[in-house]
Amino acid sequence: MQNKGLIKLFALLFGLVSIYQLSYTFVTSKVEKEANKFAVSRISESEEGYVAKREVAAASYLDSIGSDPVFGYTNYNEAKKKELNKGLDLKGGINVTLQISIKDILKGLANNTKSPVFNKALADADAASKNSDDTYIDLFFEAFDKIKGETKLASPDIFANKGLSDEINFQMSDDEVKPIIHRKIDESIVSAFEVLRERIDGFGVTQPNIQREGNSGRILVELPGARDIARAQDLLSSTAQLEFWETYKQSNTSFSTFLIQANEKLKTIVEVKQPEQIKEESELDSLLSDVSADSLDLATQVNPLYELLIPANPGSNAMFRAAIKDTATIGSYLRMPEIRRLLPADIQFTKFVWERPSAEETEVIDLYALKSNRDGTPRISGDVVSDARADFDQFSKPAVSMTMNTKGAKEWEKLTGDAYTNQTGIAIVLDNKVYTAPGVSSGPISGGRSEITGDFTVNETKDISNVLRAGKLPASAEIIQSEIVGPSLGQEAIDSGFMSFLIAFVIVLLWMIGYYGKAGVFADIALMLNILLIFGVLTSLNAVLTLPGIAGIVLTLGMSVDANVLIFERIKEELAKGKGKSQAVADGFGNALSSILDANITTGLTAIILFIFGSGPIKGFATTLIIGIVTSLFTAIFITRLLIDWYISGKGRSLDFSTGITKNLFKGINVDFLAKRKIAYVISGILIAIGLFSLLAGPGLQKGVDFIGGRSYTVRFEHPVNPSEITSELNTVFGSGTNVKTYGESNQVKITTPYKVDVEGIEVDTEIQDKLYASLQKYLPDGFSKEAFVLGGVDEEAVGILASVKVGPTIADDIQKNAFLAILGSLLVVFLYILIRFRRWQFSLGAVTAVFHDVLIVLGVFSILGKLMPFSMEIDQAFIAAILTVIGYSLNDTVVVFDRIRETLAERGWKGGSNINYAINSTLSRTLNTSLTTLVVLLAIFIFGGESLRGFMFAMIVGVVVGTYSSVFIATPVMFDALSKKVTSGEAEVKIEE
Repeated sequence: MQNKGLIKLFALLFGLVSIYQLSYTFVTSKVEKEANKFAVSRISESEEGYVAKREVAAASYLDSIGSDPVFGYTNYNEAKKKELNKGLDLKGGINVTLQISIKDILKGLANNTKSPVFNKALADADAASKNSDDTYIDLFFEAFDKIKGETKLASPDIFANKGLSDEINFQMSDDEVKPIIHRKIDESIVSAFEVLRERIDGFGVTQPNIQREGNSGRILVELPGARDIARAQDLLSSTAQLEFWETYKQSNTSFSTFLIQANEKLKTIVEVKQPEQIKEESELDSLLSDVSADSLDLATQVNPLYELLIPANPGSNAMFRAAIKDTATIGSYLRMPEIRRLLPADIQFTKFVWERPSAEETEVIDLYALKSNRDGTPRISGDVVSDARADFDQFSKPAVSMTMNTKGAKEWEKLTGDAYTNQTGIAIVLDNKVYTAPGVSSGPISGGRSEITGDFTVNETKDISNVLRAGKLPASAEIIQSEIVGPSLGQEAIDSGFMSFLIAFVIVLLWMIGYYGKAGVFADIALMLNILLIFGVLTSLNAVLTLPGIAGIVLTLGMSVDANVLIFERIKEELAKGKGKSQAVADGFGNALSSILDANITTGLTAIILFIFGSGPIKGFATTLIIGIVTSLFTAIFITRLLIDWYISGKGRSLDFSTGITKNLFKGINVDFLAKRKIAYVISGILIAIGLFSLLAGPGLQKGVDFIGGRSYTVRFEHPVNPSEITSELNTVFGSGTNVKTYGESNQVKITTPYKVDVEGIEVDTEIQDKLYASLQKYLPDGFSKEAFVLGGVDEEAVGILASVKVGPTIADDIQKNAFLAILGSLLVVFLYILIRFRRWQFSLGAVTAVFHDVLIVLGVFSILGKLMPFSMEIDQAFIAAILTVIGYSLNDTVVVFDRIRETLAERGWKGGSNINYAINSTLSRTLNTSLTTLVVLLAIFIFGGESLRGFMFAMIVGVVVGTYSSVFIATPVMFDALSKKVTSGEAEVKIEE
């Protein structure tokens, strides 16, 4: 081997750089453990909101020591930027996909037009978007073109308005307007992206990730390590619509008249149940008892509104109060057109807005009546705010201080003057919730400075000021997909991932030594360097390590020995021919190179396709697999060669590439595989037929939320529970379709529900959490609060919701489409690669047939055993990753066999297939050795790698077994049968190229 000195230098430098890069991860881990210990010692679990407080305490500690030197060459702040990034499944946190509403942007660009054609086109686009992959803007233009008649996009009441007058005029055609609107929408999405990035920067998590997903209006946000999940969701989805309104006075008699008329009208149009008797005394009981006597004889009547509304506190600027549980019902009543028509002329445009609940324990909240106009626009909007910061009010309570621009200052002075004159309040409304509504006691306020006060925490004032500074989103942002992982589940994933890694690593090391003796030691040294390089490259690329990523690394252990096995088997063959050790080693490495490259390229191609079409953790799996393929090639071809050359160059050293047990293993085997191909065809045909019957007429595949949409929750209890019992109870709450399965231990379940899958918004998430908590309360420890249930896994008990996933139906359709494209694309790429590499389409046909065979059998096994296995066998993105990896592995095996066939035929010719049998027999040692090694590794991950990987690993275990079988009994026979008899008999001369 030439350039040994250069390779040694490169390997040394590569290894040292990897160690240096990984040292930063060690530094940050050490410092963060100290910060967490500090936070735990300062904040007791008995304190309200201890999770958020501990997070603040730990962050303060890290801020205070961030610049202090650590080990003399770095500090925490610098190390944090260079550490190995851990994904949500290892660190906990939140991953969301936000959909920016293109509809809202269009309405804004059209200045909220009342044009019937425009609004009908929007409605049609809404309907079409549910069953189409086209973008919303294209669907809107298509709908508009169908119904526009004489109306143009450049009409004065659509896009040729004052706001767009610089770019759109009345004379423009629709084709001229469309690209301008496309550009404006893209600018709005960019604006939303920047607003979200500003908010995230102020949130305080380290290594946040935010990226756009093409031109779809989707924005992916990852906040690893974020523990206060509700706070993160509010921050991301709030549009920051800040508004200032004047309130009506409680003494306004028009509201009394309206209430009486509305109550009577509702009696005729809604069905009202008698309220249940409340047993325990509470704040709500006390308030209701105060209004039990009324001028109307309410006790003997059913009154839709009177039963729900409570008089507001006399000193406040609110109009009424109500129980939080009744706010949705009251809101629906007040929005009814027939009820709105009952408002007297002087208050006909009233806007009713609820206050923001100030604490978890609050049972009742205020309802404000705001002075509005025909268009429903506020007196002052939030775009006049030039600065905002977290502060403290005169009573030392957290507040938000705001400064307005010149225009805002003038409007603020007028609004405060009117409120002072009318003795009303000023409601400060953020995202349609009243945060505070103070009165004005000293006349108009000049200067444009104001303050938002309320029952806030320090974190809340930070978030509000952060949102106001960053600005409002140009349109609403709905969370259409989310994944939330509690930190304790992340730690368990790290522990199980490390355990599976360690066990697999030790097994592989011992296997190589046990099979190849001293040569196995050299392979092990190369393997250890390979692992070091993988982690070093991951750190250098700022890649994210996930649990499937660890599985990818562990799988690399099994697959990376394949190159060494190929090399060692070829060296043994050369030694058997009587060659000297140096020559045998040189020829062995040279002859194995073609097979090694072909096998790794085919696996690498499927990994690249997986990376392109996958998302989140699956991308992590593909990333580590790609890196592992490259580094294993380097270490196997160069490092192992260096070590072997060094060893055999010494005097009196022997290297046999085997042990006493394995020396003659597989020697003298001469199986006529082609003669048995019809038996193999029958066996495979029966297996595939059974699988297809199960898929088409039997139970079929269990689709996960990735493919059908819905919400999934991993919930842990203190004691073992009965999934069937919980399923029955939850189906009465959420309706049919809710599924509960034991997930790992008997005290842990996975709950999947399609309930309100079409409805977006945090309100639905909160509603489902409330219903889960209420339904599962009897299985939880006594006194276990809802906050502790939702934040399950933040302490050592780890009881409650440990992780949750939400996938909207739109994104589920996209995931299915991408999965189909990934599998189809990988088959096409592989077919073309083998066609180019082997120059005969019969080889491609054999390889692709074997892959189809493997995929169908894996699908059939999952269909048949889906409901029988004690672990989740749902079809999700991880399963697609497994299928693609099976494709890669099967091809790896097939290509090695084909490569030996090509070599053998070039030397000996076809001879009726006897030389094909010889080629298969000569690779049998390598095939079985690699398959057994890989299987042992997969079994280690399956047993010790954690519940979330079991289905994934099971698919791969089945795939490896079937793939090993198909490379010998399906791929080669199909290739042979596709050739003409003249070729296989040797009558026709066929040139086989190396």
